[in-house]
Amino acid sequence: VQLQASGGGLVQAGGSLRLSCAASGRTFINYSMGWFRQAPGKEREFVAAINWSGVSTNYADSVKGRFTISRENAKNTMHLQMNSLKPDDTAVYYCVMGERLLRPNPPWADLDYRGKGTQVTVSS
Repeated sequence: VQLQASGGGLVQAGGSLRLSCAASGRTFINYSMGWFRQAPGKEREFVAAINWSGVSTNYADSVKGRFTISRENAKNTMHLQMNSLKPDDTAVYYCVMGERLLRPNPPWADLDYRGKGTQVTVSS
């Protein structure tokens, strides 16, 4: 499986960005998908996840109410709409797939597939 993230960039605090992730290589629909992020000098952390049907979602407390995850199975694509961005959201964001992403605080080590990241920088 290959996961390709896009949509990162530089934005001012309070602004918005929309990340996308395109999956290829095998069946996309059977897996939950999500996002992790890693800021400079910090550990990688879970951000959000969505189940195969799009009905169930899981968010880190730090992004609840600001970020919205969605997916388009027909296009093998997932999105992360990020609103009201803060400087603390600055990080490399990674697109991931895994069966356990809907559990509380899923660990990076349990993921089935991980993509290369896309940089998000929020200026104050």
